[in-house]
Amino acid sequence: MTDNQANGQASAQAQLSVQKIYIKDSSFEAPGAPHIFQDNGQPQIQLSLGQGVTTLGQDVYELVLTVTVTCKIGEKTAYLAEVQQAGIFGVAGFDDAGRDGVLGSYCPNVLFPYARQAISDMVQNGGFPPFFLQPINFDALYAEALRRRTEGGDAETPALNA
Repeated sequence: MTDNQANGQASAQAQLSVQKIYIKDSSFEAPGAPHIFQDNGQPQIQLSLGQGVTTLGQDVYELVLTVTVTCKIGEKTAYLAEVQQAGIFGVAGFDDAGRDGVLGSYCPNVLFPYARQAISDMVQNGGFPPFFLQPINFDALYAEALRRRTEGGDAETPALNA
C-alpha cells in the first residue's frame, strides 16, 4: 500500500475531537436563606437533565448539557442549582446514525463530570452540605430516546432533542 492510499484511507475514517469545554450559564438560588438552614426536615432532591445540539459549521457542533438540581425541605425550596455545561465538538466521517449517537451519548458523557463539579461547588458554596451527583448512563438515555422516537414514528434526531 502506498502512502497516498494510506492517507486517503485515514482521511475517510471517523474522527471526533473536543475543541472547547465551557460553562455557558450557571445559577444558584437559596430563596429561603437564612431561615432554611434552621429547618430539620428531610431534603428531597429532584434532578432534571436536558441537552441541545447546535451546528456551528461543517462537522462542528456545540452540545449544551443542562443539569438542574432542586432541593426542597417540606414545601420550601432550599436551593436550586443549574448549570449549562457546553462543549464544541468536531464530529467528521460518521454516517447520520453514528453522528447522532456520538452527539447523543458520547458528548454528554464528556461534559457531565464538569457539570457535576460545578453543581457540587455551587451547593457547597451556598452553605449547604456537599452534594454529589451520581453517574448517569447517557448511552441508556440515548437508546431509550431513540426507542421512543422509533415507536412514535417521530423522525427527529434523538441527539438534537433529548
